Amino acid sequence: NPDDYVRETKLDLQRVPRNYDPALHPFEVAREYVRALNATKLERVFAKPFLTSLDGHRDGVNCMAKHPKSLSTVLSGACDGEVKIWNLTKRQCIRTVQAHEGFVRGMCVRFCGTSFFTVGDDKTVKQWKMESPEYGEEEEPIHTILGKTVYTGIDHHWKEPVFATCGHQVDIWDEQRTSPKCSLTWGFDSISSVKFNPIETYLLGSCASDRNIVLYDMRKSTPLKKVILNMRTNTLCWNPMEAFTFTAANEDYNLYTFDMRFLESPVMVHMDHVSAVLDVDYSPTGKEFVSASFDKSIRIFPVDKGHSREVYHTKRMQHVITVKWTSDNKYILCGSDEMNIRLWKANASEKLGVLAPREKAAMNYNQKLKEKFQFHPQIRRIAQHRHLPKSIYCQIKEQRIMREARRRKELNRRKHSKPGSVPLVPERKKHIVAVVK
Repeated sequence: NPDDYVRETKLDLQRVPRNYDPALHPFEVAREYVRALNATKLERVFAKPFLTSLDGHRDGVNCMAKHPKSLSTVLSGACDGEVKIWNLTKRQCIRTVQAHEGFVRGMCVRFCGTSFFTVGDDKTVKQWKMESPEYGEEEEPIHTILGKTVYTGIDHHWKEPVFATCGHQVDIWDEQRTSPKCSLTWGFDSISSVKFNPIETYLLGSCASDRNIVLYDMRKSTPLKKVILNMRTNTLCWNPMEAFTFTAANEDYNLYTFDMRFLESPVMVHMDHVSAVLDVDYSPTGKEFVSASFDKSIRIFPVDKGHSREVYHTKRMQHVITVKWTSDNKYILCGSDEMNIRLWKANASEKLGVLAPREKAAMNYNQKLKEKFQFHPQIRRIAQHRHLPKSIYCQIKEQRIMREARRRKELNRRKHSKPGSVPLVPERKKHIVAVVK
């Protein structure tokens, strides 16, 4: 009731509402703000995401694969045709296979985890046992398929003994046969990567160097539809929680999250990299993904945000070619040009190891406080601050100027043209050339 607060005359005392509940403190918000500020500062103090580097390769790491059953096992293929299997808990290589002549272009593990497939520049697809050979046994593949052209990527079906390779076209193979079950093609160009959908397992997506992203259905003998972008897409990754969502890593420094049903415009354009994005991988929760770029850094993006929440880099790290998010949602692995695989925390300031119940409660409380005050200028400034290498910092500045200039030019053109002659194109539609069904 306003009568309780409004003075009758100018000389009356200002009425102050009095809170008689001892549980509610008059300075509660002020205290919580200070706690949130301290929690945000401490989060930046403890943000030490780099854990270790796995070295042993004699050439740049070109591809990696996760083991579907074992969290501590990861496979990596290098540019000299060597494949290594790593044990992440011991942080050491447990097996090395000289798989191909030339690059290992792609690799994937069978859904049961007993064997893995590799493709290389020597036009072969090889299947290897996961276990090391017995004493006196030769290190050789279970099967070798000799193809007509170079294969550039491979992916295995999530439930059936079927795998897909890509190169000149997308081939779908049965494990028991030496010729493909069916070959799918649309246009004439080299296809750089192919991925099976983890939920709707008969769907595939592929990226070609003629700027297309093509979707296929294994049950039909023809491709479903394709979307043509302004620049080439290097690879794509399906969201493991939403059957129809996928994210594409593009040459124009951006990542595009699409809904498969509405390809006319992407759901979100993720901009932060300052060079071509080479690889992308989703977290098992489907809420975030990690991207690897030619600008020597990796970034973590929330699915629904246009800017990254985290950027990782080291002084020695060169162009990052491949990246993987481990299946327990805790770590990120990236393989780069200078022969190292690096292991990072997915959450930079997270404390590893066993937490006491009081520690856990304090962390949850701090997290809630940070969420409550996240838009306060001081807290936001501290939370968003990241140290960047000088090269990236300067390029970001340069691109900001270029974007501003483009925007100004468009505004001027619109101002001095006939009304309606220069249409307003939203940011999301600018990068799409066409959708072909």
